[in-house]
Amino acid sequence: MNDAPVLEAAGLRKTYRLPHKEVAVLRDASLSVVPGELVAVIGRSGAGKSTLLNVLGGIDEPEAGEVRILGQSIFKLPPSRRTALRASSVGYVFQAYHLLPEMSVLENVMLPAMAIGRLSRREMRERALGLLEKAGLAGRATHRPLELSGGEQQRAAVARALMNSPALILADEPTGNLDRATGGTVLDLLFSLARTRGSALVIVTHDPAVAARCDRTLSLEEGRFAES
Repeated sequence: MNDAPVLEAAGLRKTYRLPHKEVAVLRDASLSVVPGELVAVIGRSGAGKSTLLNVLGGIDEPEAGEVRILGQSIFKLPPSRRTALRASSVGYVFQAYHLLPEMSVLENVMLPAMAIGRLSRREMRERALGLLEKAGLAGRATHRPLELSGGEQQRAAVARALMNSPALILADEPTGNLDRATGGTVLDLLFSLARTRGSALVIVTHDPAVAARCDRTLSLEEGRFAES
């Protein structure tokens, strides 16, 4: 395993200001993840786990602290370069799938490659079909997302997240809408593809069984990490 971190976060702070109070969801939170490492983040509902993923991926900016992806301090980059880095190096898997209903499953998986435009249409199609085959969805490539079951949609979402072979995968409760057996199949796919490509994975979960499958588990408590 390469020791150079894919992801480094130091001193992250994030506060939500409500009409009558302030809620500090991140207080000097720090972590480091190396290639091929699977890290689970657990914590009670409302602890700030989803906010953390948004900050780590550069979607949401912290009030203080630094996030480095592949050695680049992402919040020091111009917005266009930050977006380009996120498109090429970060894959997202969400609880709610977020597949575009008007596009085929194949086109949904191809979307991240379309965003950066480094591959020809034929190369994108071949790579997407290969990922769908690994996901057990080769026969569903031309279907619309709503013609798939929830588990199939989430497997398609995992394939989409891996389309650009990202160095970092961020997964927010990817099995939260699925029964345990279907969720286990999705996790098998996600973990297998992540390890095959040497991607670092940070997965937010409330399920101890999911966390137990990762290399280490961090508990987000009062805005800081505790090793579990």
